[in-house]
Amino acid sequence: MQETPLSFTDVRGLSVGHYTDTTSLTGCSVVLTPKGAVAGVDVRGSAPGTRETDCLQPGNLVQQAHAILLTGGSAFGLDAAGGVMRWLEERRHGFAVGAVRVPIVPSAVIFDLALGNPQVRPNADNGYLACEAAVNQPHQQGNVGAGTGATVGKVFGFPLCMRGGIGSAAIRVHGITVGALVVCNALGDVMDPQTGQVIAGARTDTGSLELLQIHQAHLAGRSGQAPTAGQNTTIGVIATDAKLTPLQVTRLAQIGHDGLARTIRPVHTPYDGDTLFALSTGMRDQTLDTMLLHSLVTEVVAQAVLNAVRFASSVKTAELWIPSAAERAAAQATR
Repeated sequence: MQETPLSFTDVRGLSVGHYTDTTSLTGCSVVLTPKGAVAGVDVRGSAPGTRETDCLQPGNLVQQAHAILLTGGSAFGLDAAGGVMRWLEERRHGFAVGAVRVPIVPSAVIFDLALGNPQVRPNADNGYLACEAAVNQPHQQGNVGAGTGATVGKVFGFPLCMRGGIGSAAIRVHGITVGALVVCNALGDVMDPQTGQVIAGARTDTGSLELLQIHQAHLAGRSGQAPTAGQNTTIGVIATDAKLTPLQVTRLAQIGHDGLARTIRPVHTPYDGDTLFALSTGMRDQTLDTMLLHSLVTEVVAQAVLNAVRFASSVKTAELWIPSAAERAAAQATR
């Protein structure tokens, strides 16, 4: 009998909650580690939207996070972190400063304002609701939470894009679990590294399911439209229950970008704000060989990106039809 694939929430010591606005096509997702987890971050895109990333640099006073927020709404969506802080403070979780507990909630955003209602963005109340919904069981993937309004393949114009989303993956080796939760809203195509085939990305025209293949188009000398900085971005959280130091956790965030490079073309562009956080919950009082751990990180990040688009759903607005990888796969199967 085939084993059920592990989920990001199989990493001991964390839970995941989503707030989803299906009308305005936006939302936010929170990874809760109320007792604190050693945290790190690595930003590779040139147009990031983030909060509390500087405090995660090794050597700084605060070395733990109590939650990580991934949100839509562009920079406006960072407001949702206030609701996550409120939820944690009410439960007396946070960095102790005298009688006060200050929750540390590093955050990153995607730009999803081009798809739904650009006047509606995740706010503090939505962040609070995401915490209320948090579970330590397998959660929905695709167009939920911060992945609600995600799209991919926008190099040659937004009308030619396909659906992105949020995806999860995990691997357990020698009792240690490594997982990733990724919101894929990339400028580039998403490809399966096992087959080398693009599964979601820029299409040849607005009514077609045929893929343009951005990388090949660039090699042939085709230039895309001049995108606006910050309208794309892939963000995510890598987590393990292994016991790691701040330097080791930061290295996981850095290595995680190799998983993005395996699955997204082009990646880390001037118009993406690619940001990966990493967490060590320390629930297992041991770790793995460094190279083994890094290989697991790269794999789960790549699998989470693929799941983000594979679980996504097509959407139609008054002006646009934005198909999903699943819709395209179904159409190919009937040929």
